[in-house]
Amino acid sequence: MRDLEHLRRRYADHVPGLLGARHSYAVLCLLVERPDGLHLLFEVRSAALHRQPGEVCFPGGRMEAGETPEQCALRETEEELAIPRQEVEVLGRPDFICNQAGFLMQPVLGLVSAAGFAAVAPSPAEVGEAFTVPLAFFRETAPEQYVYALQPDVPGDFPYETVGIPADYRWARGRVEVPIWYWQGHAVWGMTARLTQDIVRPRK
Repeated sequence: MRDLEHLRRRYADHVPGLLGARHSYAVLCLLVERPDGLHLLFEVRSAALHRQPGEVCFPGGRMEAGETPEQCALRETEEELAIPRQEVEVLGRPDFICNQAGFLMQPVLGLVSAAGFAAVAPSPAEVGEAFTVPLAFFRETAPEQYVYALQPDVPGDFPYETVGIPADYRWARGRVEVPIWYWQGHAVWGMTARLTQDIVRPRK
């Protein structure tokens, strides 16, 4: 009975996540109203960063304990671009990405006010620059598409017979699509491009 009570407590208010995930990240896919229509706001990671310097991305970062994706995305955007969180209208949560490295990338879609956009001031420690791209560009321009395979690397001493499968067992394989758009000297690619692709995709 002690085990049962423990399981009741453990799962009573549990919010399901990715089994085995080491981290979850949230990014803010920020819409900006400009004279030629809606744009998406991107940033370029500072050259001083150790991981992926110079890469185009959405503002965001690792979620802290007890934080929702919305709270994380707004906090990180305020830290990186100085956009006050009260100047962002959260529109919803697009589909997330489950990365093969074992983490979730959770996008939040938002609309920044004119005052919020005017306040943009990239933090030099984290951001090299910020720029916007019209949604129309992504809708009218097909990205370059690349694909790489995820191949199982099974150890030679795997106990096939013990677990009841043949030595020529067909392990599941996967594939990852890598779209790339080029905009005024910037490459929007990888997970950022996949999230962009989902946002601009026509809905039925």
